[in-house]
Amino acid sequence: MSAAYIALKRQQRPSVAPRIWIPLSVLLGALAVAPLFGLPIFIQGLVIEILTFSLLALSLNILLGYTGLVSFGHAAFFAISGYAVAAVATHYTPDILVTLPVAILSAALCALPLGWLSIRLSGFYFLMITFAFAQMVFVAAFRWKWLTGGSDGMLVSGPTLFGTPVLQSREQFYFFALALFVICTVALYCIVTSSFGRTLIGIRENTLRMRALGYNVRRYKLAAFVIAATFGGVAGAANALFNLFIAPESAHWTQSAMVLVMVLIGGASYFVGPIVGTTVVLLLQHWLSSHTEYWGLVLGILFIALITGAREGISGLVMNLTGWLRGSARS
Repeated sequence: MSAAYIALKRQQRPSVAPRIWIPLSVLLGALAVAPLFGLPIFIQGLVIEILTFSLLALSLNILLGYTGLVSFGHAAFFAISGYAVAAVATHYTPDILVTLPVAILSAALCALPLGWLSIRLSGFYFLMITFAFAQMVFVAAFRWKWLTGGSDGMLVSGPTLFGTPVLQSREQFYFFALALFVICTVALYCIVTSSFGRTLIGIRENTLRMRALGYNVRRYKLAAFVIAATFGGVAGAANALFNLFIAPESAHWTQSAMVLVMVLIGGASYFVGPIVGTTVVLLLQHWLSSHTEYWGLVLGILFIALITGAREGISGLVMNLTGWLRGSARS
């Protein structure tokens, strides 16, 4: 059994090279001290958006990059947790020690029945059932005006901590989002590099062989689905707390498609790929939208060119280029 498992493991590229943590740590350190040197408010907001959606893309990559399941409805959990934050803050208490756990738990609990049903399917059928669920959440958020505010959306009360308002300034939320991102990223890295994560890779590479080796494939897929939804819920809660607003568009299929594009552009085979893809997509979106009203068309063409020209994403291009340069230097 071990020989077959090792053979499967060798087929997969490393999830992230150990040396990548050095520049990543330097970057996070620079982000941590940047506000102390007068980082503009707009840039702080952009960094918060990148951190939030990077976490959402990382959670999706648990399914796409490691388990081989293409979900087209991941934004549903993003929206569910956001509405949970708004509902609890409005009708019960805005205390962040209550709203944040309830929001994350809501996403995880909704993922359990959907995951139990959807993991029995694969390929196109899995994609369609997740898409259908996300559209159900979108329609519910749009129609249930008594609960969600309908098309007008729902305001989120400012967070408190034991009755004291917190995260009132952009700078405070900047540090909160950065700390949340670091904690969740380290947790996700520990998951994908553990024996559980290696088993997911084996399932992605050869499901039949892993089942023959005695692994309960459905149980592992369900666990991966719930874990992905849980961290997606963290991103949704953070987004709702930052904007103090949640709308049905958060669950729309276009949101799920955008996150999927972020993962593919960055490189689903690499742990840092979703972070790279999210950063590129959001920076391009902000830059193009300030120069042309047809920024959506330009962005779409760029995405198509990048995805078709670089099947392993930007991370794959960088790794291949680095390997080629290193080989050339040795020769």
